[in-house]
Amino acid sequence: MSNKEQIIQLLDNIPDYKMGYVLAYVQGVAADEETDDIFCERMVESYENAPDEDKEGIPLEDCLKEWGLD
Repeated sequence: MSNKEQIIQLLDNIPDYKMGYVLAYVQGVAADEETDDIFCERMVESYENAPDEDKEGIPLEDCLKEWGLD
């Protein structure tokens, strides 16, 4: 039995008053994937369209020092 089939089967055992929680959770899980993908795509596009002088990196050592992790 697939995961999806197991979830559907379990839904039959969940009382109606708890269905709102299940719905909210499933909507959150589904939205996160799409939202994350869109965010990442926009970040890549923003980087690719940025001027070359904005693409300079910061050495890891400097980041660690700034974050107090040196």
